[in-house]
Amino acid sequence: GIEKASVVDATPIGVNVRSTVATYSGILDELRRAYAKLDSSKAAGLSARDFSYNTGSLRCPRCEGTGEITLDVQFLPDVDIACPDCEGRRYGPDAEVHHRPGADGEIALPELMAMTVAEAAEHVADLRKVTTRLQALQEVGLGYLTLGEATPALSGGEAQRLRLVSELDRTQTGTLFVFDEPTIGLHPLDVRVLVGVLQRLVDQG
Repeated sequence: GIEKASVVDATPIGVNVRSTVATYSGILDELRRAYAKLDSSKAAGLSARDFSYNTGSLRCPRCEGTGEITLDVQFLPDVDIACPDCEGRRYGPDAEVHHRPGADGEIALPELMAMTVAEAAEHVADLRKVTTRLQALQEVGLGYLTLGEATPALSGGEAQRLRLVSELDRTQTGTLFVFDEPTIGLHPLDVRVLVGVLQRLVDQG
């Protein structure tokens, strides 16, 4: 009776710092489209692509959107530090010009990316898809992660729960989930959250 098997293990998500919580969850794509619709963006001739920190024109020119630079230390391994120009925000100063209405004033995309999932949720109530995904991240206990946090740096348990987010709104009839020690290192309150998520998957078939 099994139609699909989903392995949810603790292997790192993404291979470099360009993979973030916002990109993996699909949130950044929605935010880029929303910022591209602003009057200031249209006046500047900007599209959703320009708001990408990977290839867009608004990314930080020094770190090229990675948020960090590498120092060549003689006789020692290279050292990665936060980019001194953008302070790890990945965007150049031109991105700060474009603001959307937030919970307590207008907010630019770099500011939003620096917020935690829980904080950002208060500023995007008008974006249904973004709100739904942020809510799912909070439901699996990841409300404390920032949107711009690099996914390779997440712990094994965090990586597992981030993978689960995309499964929460699907019918799971005939699906077998295989977990790799999902409660290792979790606080008892986080275990309770995880058990609730697992029960939700069971309730979906």
